Amino acid sequence: MTDQPTYDVAVIGYGPTGVTAANILGHMGLRVLVVERDSDIYSRARAISTDEEVLRIWQHVGLADRLTADMLADKPVAFVDADGTSFAEMKPISRGSGHPPQQFIYQPAVEQVLRDGVDRLPDVEILLEHECLRVLQTGTDVELMLADLRQDVFKRVRASYVIAADGGSSPTRTQLGIGYEGKTYGERWVVIDTEVIREWDGHDRLRFHCNPARPTVDCPTPLGHHRWEFPVRDGEDEKELVTDAAIWRILHNQGITSNDVKILRAVVYSHHVRFADRWRVGRVFLAGDAAHAMPPWIGQGMSAGVRDAANLCWKLGAVLSGSLPESVLDSYQTERMPHVREVTNRAVKTGRLITERRPAVAALRNHFFRAAMKVPRFPEWLRDRRWIPDARYPAGFLANSANAAVGWQIPQPWVLDEESNRERLDDVIGGQWAIVHLGPAREWRPWRTVGVPLIEVKPACAPCGPNAVVDTDGLLIAWMRKKGVTAVALRPDAFVYAAEVPRDPLPPPPAGLTVRSRPRPSINPRTAP
Repeated sequence: MTDQPTYDVAVIGYGPTGVTAANILGHMGLRVLVVERDSDIYSRARAISTDEEVLRIWQHVGLADRLTADMLADKPVAFVDADGTSFAEMKPISRGSGHPPQQFIYQPAVEQVLRDGVDRLPDVEILLEHECLRVLQTGTDVELMLADLRQDVFKRVRASYVIAADGGSSPTRTQLGIGYEGKTYGERWVVIDTEVIREWDGHDRLRFHCNPARPTVDCPTPLGHHRWEFPVRDGEDEKELVTDAAIWRILHNQGITSNDVKILRAVVYSHHVRFADRWRVGRVFLAGDAAHAMPPWIGQGMSAGVRDAANLCWKLGAVLSGSLPESVLDSYQTERMPHVREVTNRAVKTGRLITERRPAVAALRNHFFRAAMKVPRFPEWLRDRRWIPDARYPAGFLANSANAAVGWQIPQPWVLDEESNRERLDDVIGGQWAIVHLGPAREWRPWRTVGVPLIEVKPACAPCGPNAVVDTDGLLIAWMRKKGVTAVALRPDAFVYAAEVPRDPLPPPPAGLTVRSRPRPSINPRTAP
């Protein structure tokens, strides 16, 4: 009880949000403690998909390519009627982040790769089968009381900051007295996970069976798995619905037999729409399901938590290294909350479309969408307004500028570096502040003074050279020209802090910015485990 090790950051919870935070913080060379109640990865696949922005986050810690190898990419999403005939179909298109726009995943495999990534990092300590009983904030740090669940032992540790990624029922959030307002839907859903024995037509695509009598989600998960989800109807017994006999009745209605799949497990769960009142109390931050919960309809619950970790962790690293003042941490909820609310809103609307129970209304829905999908640009509108929102912050830690580029994450092209090596742009920049510009560099003395590097973006066929990249496909050049900018000042997360237009010079760097390097872990960050 008297020995109190000290860490830069303690992460409570080792699910997708927590393990992403541990990778990012450990990759910065910070001393990190992870506290996790369970002994191993949760075996049930909860999340079923992710997107290009999330893969870009995992790219920053050298894991994207290894993760992608176990994912299923570029498959359409179909909405079908009671007869199984499609009335609307979408295929997400790339927004230029350097990865497939949507990937279906098998969550236990994803988490294993992410944990293997943490194992590379010498300054990250993992305490499995430990529970955080209390967080007590002092003026300069946070004391955590931990219980070792394997034996009758208690520990105290200290950390400069704490990330509570301990799930929707977050004990940390409860200790802090933070409200978790919203709605839990009364309708419960059965989730069936299976192992594929023999592939069938359509086994590799997501289909929403919009049948008023029994809405069903038919979803591929890679590495030889497949999932179905359906609601518990009034008067049905939940316990009976998860028996093999009941499951096979449902699967037989989908044309699936024991020759096609092996049942692994079936569970019942509820859908939630909830938001924590505050995501920060002093030195403690909520992330992932501890901060927000959403229905699963557009597959963004896990991804939202990963985005939280990415937004928060680079700021914590900057504060702990002395590169930015602590006030930057106030922008975490300001930036993330609008995107989370918009994702949740879209998920709710998509769920209403899928679960319409009135046969007459469902028939009108089917007729409308069949006709509308033939109208030019309607399919694009449906995809852009009902699926994943753009990576953009309308407010937060940004220059006070009305420029059209500020707050957006720039696209990530494949480029040629100064030695003519083909790389993704983020790997060249290296997760640091940078000014990316078209044409010759300007003076930008305030930025140079604080140590921000300059990178010229050259068009295809231009010669490679120092402090420059060649945008071989013209992706970033086209984006900058469309936004009307000649230079952008990028934050470490590749979001535009400030921009320059021909008649409006680049705003100065944020107050207190000093670009400082911290010791890196002794690994190759591009080498997957």
